[in-house]
Amino acid sequence: MSTMNAVQIPKHGDSSILAYVPVPKPTPKPDQVLVKVAYAGVNFIDTYQRSGLYPQTLPFILGREGSGEVVEVGPEAKGSFKVGDRVAFLNPGGYAEYDAVSTLTLAKLPDAVSLEQGAALLLQGLTAWSLVRQAYKVEKGDWVLVHAAAGGVGLLLCQMCKLLGANVIGTTSTDAKAKLAKENGADYIVDYSNGYDSLIEKVNEVTGNKGVHVVYDGVGAATFDVSLKVVRRLGTVVSFELLQLVADGKLKFAIHKVYPIQDVKQAHDDLEGRKTTGKLLLKL
Repeated sequence: MSTMNAVQIPKHGDSSILAYVPVPKPTPKPDQVLVKVAYAGVNFIDTYQRSGLYPQTLPFILGREGSGEVVEVGPEAKGSFKVGDRVAFLNPGGYAEYDAVSTLTLAKLPDAVSLEQGAALLLQGLTAWSLVRQAYKVEKGDWVLVHAAAGGVGLLLCQMCKLLGANVIGTTSTDAKAKLAKENGADYIVDYSNGYDSLIEKVNEVTGNKGVHVVYDGVGAATFDVSLKVVRRLGTVVSFELLQLVADGKLKFAIHKVYPIQDVKQAHDDLEGRKTTGKLLLKL
């Protein structure tokens, strides 16, 4: 049996359990392709699966998304993909040299979209797009509040809401994050590091005491009460976890840092330590 290297966790625990080790190389099923992974996205769900907050059957290869090149195509997938295609995917096992991916969760990358952008795109991009078109359909002139506006999904939400003609208020915790959120479409920024009273004041000021139409809250319990206080009557609070617009240059994906796969422990530590903005990638 041929092997490859992957970040496979033998047990649940902190980042010290992460290691890049030899494991069996996957064989694609008839409806799958084998992708030589170039970049793997790093997401909070990876840390939850590693720690045991979301228990997994062990041993378990981490990763939910990535990008790379197709090197083998199953017989049922040959009409849609071919060897050499540049692709992005959503699939378990992305922290590995190779991943066998169903064509249902695979997308060809336009020439203008890099492999780095592809790895940063799907999970957070589709999350953000579904939030502004399905969870609440943002319209021109709406007032929108985005919590954690400098995070990976937050930056995308700011851009998308601005493209849709909304007025965007973002919350951040540092001057550097505030600057980044403004560069990505936020009209107003509130620093929440000393509490949320200033947020309530700012929302009342700019909306004429009416409140925002929608709050996008990816933080959770810490912000839920204030989200209810700043949303207008009959407004919407959306609480969530965490290609063509990119090709056209209309959306920018902020990639915080690209880590060699051997530095996966540092990537998890930086993400959990709230030291990052935008997207983290692992380079295979």
